Amino acid sequence: MNKSVKNEIMVKTLKYFFVVILFLQNVNIHAQGKPVDLVNPFVDTHNSRWFFFNSASRPFGMVNLSPDTNTAKTWSSGYLYDSEYIRCFSHIHAWQLAGIAVMPTTGEFKGHLGMDAYQSSFSHEGEIAKPGYHKIYLNDYDIHVELTSSTRVGFHKYKFPKDKQKSIIFDTGARLAHGPTTYSKVWKVSNFEIAGVQVLRKTGRRPKDTPVYFVAKLSVPFKSFKGWENKEMVEKPTDTIQGVDAGVGLFFDGKSADEVLMKVGISYVSVEQARKNLDAEIDHWDFDKVVDESLETWNEWLGKIEIKGGTHKQQVKFYTDLWHALLGRRIISDVDGKYTDRTGDTPVTRTVRLDSEGKPLFPHYNFDAWWGSHWSLNILWSMVYPEVMDGFCNTMVDMYQNGGLIPRGPSGGNYTFVMIGDPSTSFFATAYNKGIRNYDIEKAYEGLRKNAFVGGSRDHAGYEHNSPAYGGGMQYYIDQGWVPEGIKAKGGHKDGASMTLEYAYQDWCLSQLSRTLSKEDDYKLFTKRSMNYKNLWNPETKMMHPREMDGSWIKDFKPISETFNARGFCESNSAIYTHFVPHDLGGLVELFGGKQKYNDFLNESFIKGETLNFVGANKNHAASWVDYGNQPGTGMAHLFNYSGAPWLAQKWVRKVKSVYGDVTPYGGYYGDEDQGQMGALGVLMAMGLFQVDGGASVKPYYEITSPLFNEVNIKLNNDYYSGEVFSIKTSGVNQDDIYIQSAKLDGGELNNCWFYHDDFAKGGILEIQLGANPNKEWGVDTPPPSYKINLD
Repeated sequence: MNKSVKNEIMVKTLKYFFVVILFLQNVNIHAQGKPVDLVNPFVDTHNSRWFFFNSASRPFGMVNLSPDTNTAKTWSSGYLYDSEYIRCFSHIHAWQLAGIAVMPTTGEFKGHLGMDAYQSSFSHEGEIAKPGYHKIYLNDYDIHVELTSSTRVGFHKYKFPKDKQKSIIFDTGARLAHGPTTYSKVWKVSNFEIAGVQVLRKTGRRPKDTPVYFVAKLSVPFKSFKGWENKEMVEKPTDTIQGVDAGVGLFFDGKSADEVLMKVGISYVSVEQARKNLDAEIDHWDFDKVVDESLETWNEWLGKIEIKGGTHKQQVKFYTDLWHALLGRRIISDVDGKYTDRTGDTPVTRTVRLDSEGKPLFPHYNFDAWWGSHWSLNILWSMVYPEVMDGFCNTMVDMYQNGGLIPRGPSGGNYTFVMIGDPSTSFFATAYNKGIRNYDIEKAYEGLRKNAFVGGSRDHAGYEHNSPAYGGGMQYYIDQGWVPEGIKAKGGHKDGASMTLEYAYQDWCLSQLSRTLSKEDDYKLFTKRSMNYKNLWNPETKMMHPREMDGSWIKDFKPISETFNARGFCESNSAIYTHFVPHDLGGLVELFGGKQKYNDFLNESFIKGETLNFVGANKNHAASWVDYGNQPGTGMAHLFNYSGAPWLAQKWVRKVKSVYGDVTPYGGYYGDEDQGQMGALGVLMAMGLFQVDGGASVKPYYEITSPLFNEVNIKLNNDYYSGEVFSIKTSGVNQDDIYIQSAKLDGGELNNCWFYHDDFAKGGILEIQLGANPNKEWGVDTPPPSYKINLD
């Protein structure tokens, strides 16, 4: 290695350690012990995604106001920690949605020249980001910026230098993340107010153009209003600017406007609705009051789970994970419940269900797929935030009534058909079977059953819109019990083996819901169909093996491959999807030839996966035997609770948690956090509770692994559950004592590695004793209730 290369490596290494030390100092300064103070928004921001980083945002907020350092695409965009420039501050960071980019500047106006011209350098010195708040300094303009928000209103505070030309850019025609803007219009209402609309061009995922309306009010008057169209300044005086690549600048008196406050309300319905949101949520100019309210709101939500003990690092990661689990999916209805439905040929303004006083019972939401949420959000939300789960169920029922399908990922009022299958089935089954039922269950069931047949949501392969041929393969699945490779149809994901395995699990979830609803014929039908996973078991390869159109096994089969996805598998491989039988692990164990053979195979997979930090290197999800950076593999460590070796579940869950325990900008998720799913998974692992079947069974239950904390107190919502608190108290918590020696539930000996949700819902105490060596006698006598399907 030559001297110059060594020097370059040394410089990069020193820079990394300097950033980490500065970062950790900043975290410790602001960690005061409240849950909100332990959240660290910068975790893993070196490799972000548009909706990943959100500082000035409320839980599930319509507004997600934060600095953007990269704006060109969906991935590696938004706020990236190692970037040198702030390009703008935009208000929407959502699944397939973005909008309303603003930038305060001084000196020569460059708004019409684009973000490359008007961006500003910044540093992390003095930067603060908390849930609901961001503070940053724009070096090039000598402007101190502070941001906060309510649910639907962004609140800005700019401290300008004295005696310089001051302006605020509204770059409404800019490309943000997912695609360009087709058209925008901004007009002056008064010297204190502007309004407008930005129309987001459709994408390959969101199939229709989507307008975002806004109203901006300022604390001091702007002196002049100027704009541009097609990157050319409009010379003639006008109060309205519109067109392609259009935007405006608000110019202020250089001597008097040293501090400018600005409120920006948004709506997907109309400018009038944006103004209504603004006036209803922030009707004053007390910026600090909104910051305090935002922090208190987050503290209330995060405080639903109280932890004691563990290291400071573990506490930071826990509440950062929980914050993510309550952040990425967005409210899109207005303060009065109005929202835009775009499932039909023309947009329709609708209103969510209202209570007797005319207030919305639940918001209407926008969200990425539920794909994989049965091992994350479904479990956590149903335990701690059942009202959130109720709200999302209402959204999906509304969309069924509006457009004829239960969605698997809506955006801007559109169906997106993101990913594969119908994971909303497991979401509803978990909710209803845990007593979360404030929606029309007959309508929901009608839609879920429709999705399980030809022409339903399952039948649309990934992002497949208005195709005459269905890529989801439901006719094959119904006729022969498996989906082949090579279906001639449109769609981004036509992975037959993954589809077959996920359809089988979703059939089982539907069977559990149908039994609760006393639909016995459907119960038998879908239970039988849930056994279709066996049609992919190849006795020779002893793995789940994709099949060709003629029924033959695909050739050149390999358990893993150095690719994003192996043939037949959605963002994964056979090494991982072979274990995707959450509903019938006992049947899978039998196919392997018994518990010992299965445990040996699964344990060896973790040994090999550990060398890659349990993740597909460089997002090659098919390259590892275990992948906790993507959804299909996130239940694997817990499978040992079903195969008679719960001590191995305790071991590998702890090891995965350790690898994913980083709280710097350079680790923590190792992939795609995906709108709270990996955050929710981290919370569950830290608490030592999980549900391999997703909690969808008629009588739900939780599996146990070793918690990270001495005490976890989960405050129960009495609108749904009769108890006040469910506590997990653990003795012997330290780095080496990771194995459960014994357990008690409400004072009685607990020899199972599981307990029923009913015991959780009435409140109580789970006591766990840990030790350094595995107790191979504990938790092995009675397998979890969903261990094996009985077709009799």
